[in-house]
Amino acid sequence: MLVFAPRQKGQGHFWTSPRLKVVKLPVARSGVARRYAEAVFEIARAHNSFDLWAKELGAIVAVQQHPELAGFLASPAVGMSAKDALLSQHLVGMSKEGMNLVRLLLRKGRFALAPQIADHYRRLVNEYRGIKAAEVTSATPLSPAELKAIARRLSAMTDRKVTVETRVDPSIIGGIVVRIGDQLIDASVKGRLEALKRRLAPA
Repeated sequence: MLVFAPRQKGQGHFWTSPRLKVVKLPVARSGVARRYAEAVFEIARAHNSFDLWAKELGAIVAVQQHPELAGFLASPAVGMSAKDALLSQHLVGMSKEGMNLVRLLLRKGRFALAPQIADHYRRLVNEYRGIKAAEVTSATPLSPAELKAIARRLSAMTDRKVTVETRVDPSIIGGIVVRIGDQLIDASVKGRLEALKRRLAPA
């Protein structure tokens, strides 16, 4: 099994090892958000507008994650005309369909689902295009060469083209943690130490 491990003296940053297992993660996503994402995906597929919708969903998420804007839009004391005016200022160039989605989410009290809808949509588009998205967490930033090597190895594991998103988390100490779909590959120093601690714990 192909996994990644921390750099050792005299070796490259990662190497293969049979000692780590791929863990299947539980799926805990909103079914409501999935249905919205599926509806958007069908519209995008019908008009071949996948990238446009990805951009618009990203803009909607940016508004939803802005504390002041989100609070204003969520307030029942604010009328839709005032909310429309605010949206027009912050979603300049948004398509009619995109604005309709925002208004629908606001009317249904589901605007907070925007990040989940965008995430579901991205997964559906990647699946349609035969692409797997991987999130790679490392203790320190990875070099372009290391990212390329990781993407190549993950592609070999999944028989799919893999795109890599990175995150830095010093708490893992060293190595990397890879999330790809519903799988987790923990090749971090922290993960190894925790596994050792569990093995040494009294029964």
